[in-house]
Amino acid sequence: MIDAYEDPGTPDVRGGWRYLGWLVARQRGRCAAGALLASVWMVLLAATPYLMARAVDHGLEPGDLGALAGWTGALAAVGAGNAWVGVLRHRTMTRVRMDANFRTVKLVVGHAARLGSALRGQVGAGEVVTIGVGDVLTISQSLSAVGPGVGAVAAYAVVGALMVSVSPRLALVVLIGMPVLGVLLGPLMGKLQGREAEYRDRATLLTARIGDLAGGLRVLNGLGGKDLLADAFRRDSARLRAQGYRVGAVTSWVQALGVGLPVLFLALVTWLGARQVAQGRISVGELVSVYGYVVALGWPVVFLIEVGQYLSRGVVAARRVVAFLRLAPEPDGGTAAAPAGPAELYDPVSGVRVPPGGLTALTGARPGDLAAVADRLGRYGPTEVTWGGVPLAQVALAQVRDRVLVAEPDADLFAGPLREVLGARRDAGDRDVLRALHAAAADDVVRALPEGLDSAVDAQGRNLSGGQRQRVRLARALLADPEVLIAVEPSSALDAHTEALVADRLRAARAGRTTVVACTSPLLLDRADLVHHLVDGKVAATGTHRELLARDPGYRALVARDADQEEAAR
Repeated sequence: MIDAYEDPGTPDVRGGWRYLGWLVARQRGRCAAGALLASVWMVLLAATPYLMARAVDHGLEPGDLGALAGWTGALAAVGAGNAWVGVLRHRTMTRVRMDANFRTVKLVVGHAARLGSALRGQVGAGEVVTIGVGDVLTISQSLSAVGPGVGAVAAYAVVGALMVSVSPRLALVVLIGMPVLGVLLGPLMGKLQGREAEYRDRATLLTARIGDLAGGLRVLNGLGGKDLLADAFRRDSARLRAQGYRVGAVTSWVQALGVGLPVLFLALVTWLGARQVAQGRISVGELVSVYGYVVALGWPVVFLIEVGQYLSRGVVAARRVVAFLRLAPEPDGGTAAAPAGPAELYDPVSGVRVPPGGLTALTGARPGDLAAVADRLGRYGPTEVTWGGVPLAQVALAQVRDRVLVAEPDADLFAGPLREVLGARRDAGDRDVLRALHAAAADDVVRALPEGLDSAVDAQGRNLSGGQRQRVRLARALLADPEVLIAVEPSSALDAHTEALVADRLRAARAGRTTVVACTSPLLLDRADLVHHLVDGKVAATGTHRELLARDPGYRALVARDADQEEAAR
């Protein structure tokens, strides 16, 4: 089975079926062993009626107790041996499924990491969540086709040969009747695949809406849009539930026919066999064997029906994974050399200029405009920004990421000790970590945790308050010590006293380094060397905080509103 650090290989992304075939090819030996064990297990199930027929004809009917005991012993030995083969088959197929599961997870997670910032613009969070939660498991289950699926075909062929030796007429009925059952179920399998695909699409949409709703709940509530989106969510949920019922209806028909038709077929074969016994064409023991063969064929038929369902769902899931793996990562940009030292950043779309070595603030009534400028300055998407006169899009992406850091207010926090959560990007000593925490006014976070820097932080900082999470994110960005730091709303969840500390300490910690702060906080704006006031995404006025207060009515109204809100919060 694939190791946690093993290269998962290069997948075949030309289609869902090809991807499933690639997963099988990556573990040929194990899949072959699963197919062999499953074949032996099912064939030995068919050997049971053969041995029973011999016990009846050679032991029970003539009254030969020795022969009866011998055949009974053989029956018990075959049953015990087959039980062990069944255990080995199950273990082997579990490893096959787990390998496919882990390999797909590694591929998806690795590709998500390679996509980086391009991931957000190409696929929704709901799609990624649905792949991780449902599609990976569905794909692994579909690989049952290489074990029980192959074994079912082998057992079908062996039982057919045994039945020909008993009665060619009955064998013909059985060997033709079983494929007829498959033909009857075939259209339902195709319908099930279509319903599954539609259900999968609706589930992805709903998952994405859940994430959007949860992430923007506070804003929506303030704007009065929570009820509107809640109604839309209820409607989408109702549609998904209705689609789930439709999937369930088809599945129930498949399962009902998969169980009911073989039983009716067994009754038909038994009736035909009993007539042949009455006519003296076959013996009672052979009738018992025919009955047993038909029962034994029930297992292969059931497995083939299940495998059909697994493959129907698995290929839908594989197509989703393949579509995700086809997403192209962000282009590297080119070979243009980055500025040798600190240089001006200029965004011609908004008119924002960021002089090197100072603290520049961006403010405006629409947070989305500020975030868009930050994304362009950090090259998270198409950008016309120049860096020291060099188009940022033409600089090698690795150089941009190494020197420019965009700290978002909702950046992910990974689970682990606080020390590792803060210093994940480089090897930092405790002194550096504590200095960054102090600059972010997060000293109290360490004091509040039971084991200080060694205290465990849950994924996304769920065991921290909103203000603590925000300061931990800021401390992590400061600890990275980039040449250019672009912080978006670094203090929106803080009270006025803590925000004042952050404003003073951020300026001191980043002295001589290029820093951009996108916010509407008058405390942070007052500490900036330069403030750009954006209206409709364009720079409407530039100056210091006090200069803009004196000559820009729009800026004054924006800052006064925030100042009133902060005063009310006290």
